[in-house]
Amino acid sequence: MPIYEYRCEACEGSFEVLTSFAERDKAHVCPSCESERTRVLVSSFASFSSGESAPIDAGPKSGGGCCGGSCGCGHQ
Repeated sequence: MPIYEYRCEACEGSFEVLTSFAERDKAHVCPSCESERTRVLVSSFASFSSGESAPIDAGPKSGGGCCGGSCGCGHQ
């Protein structure tokens, strides 16, 4: 389940809730003031990788699925 960030309209505090996507827009109780006047915030996320990324080849083999033979795997 994802973690969503919420903002309390009563005390202007923010908090996180581990909940399903289906329950995301439901009002959650603020842990600071116990108000149910809360709303989900749009949060950014970070993506980390280890090592260097390989360059993407956008040459003549790109632009199709494997079954189309254009991925370079040898299937025709």
